[in-house]
Amino acid sequence: MHEFSRDILLDCLPEKLAGQRVLDLGCGEGIITRALAARSAWALGIDPFPRMIEQAQAATKDGPPGAHYAVDDGCTLATVATRSVDWVTTGLSLNNVPGLSAALTAVRRVLVPGGRLAFTIPHPCFEAPHATWPDHAQERPRRVVGDYHAEGFWRSDNPQGVRRAGNQHRMLSTYLNALGGHGFLLEATAEPTPSSSVAAEQPQRAGLPPFFLVQASSKK
Repeated sequence: MHEFSRDILLDCLPEKLAGQRVLDLGCGEGIITRALAARSAWALGIDPFPRMIEQAQAATKDGPPGAHYAVDDGCTLATVATRSVDWVTTGLSLNNVPGLSAALTAVRRVLVPGGRLAFTIPHPCFEAPHATWPDHAQERPRRVVGDYHAEGFWRSDNPQGVRRAGNQHRMLSTYLNALGGHGFLLEATAEPTPSSSVAAEQPQRAGLPPFFLVQASSKK
């Protein structure tokens, strides 16, 4: 799933990023940051958790040059200079920041005029609080959703679920309206069909888009 999220996010960016400075917000162990560096970008991955940055640095030792890392808060980006990056990517991490408005304010500050933001989030229509898979083995898999309007932090009680660590649930309209309110122009959105490898691994998701993808540019 993380590789699928990485690939659909990278589809928004140019194949060659030489001379481009890219900030990867909420980089985790650096899966996207390394891919950006492989496209010849100067890529900076930031994450608030030192252990994740340590893992990212270890994974990058044998990877392409150009990947750098720092511990930082995505709601402030205190280590990143104003108007210093051409792109901001954020793969499955805006849904983890407690303050969406603060994060977008920080992103807008560090982008050059006309710079772009591309991000993925778990699709909030299907990853809403208390969404479940029905236990009907003979039927075609369906997602049972509810509490879509209940925005805020929630944690899955499924010990195997990816949301057991917690997630900030927000409606799609909240994300899109926040972009406009912070001076971004919406360029593209997508609800990508799961890849064959995702569908093979998690067949119940074959008919559902697991992620929501957005590309926006900052006003000049």
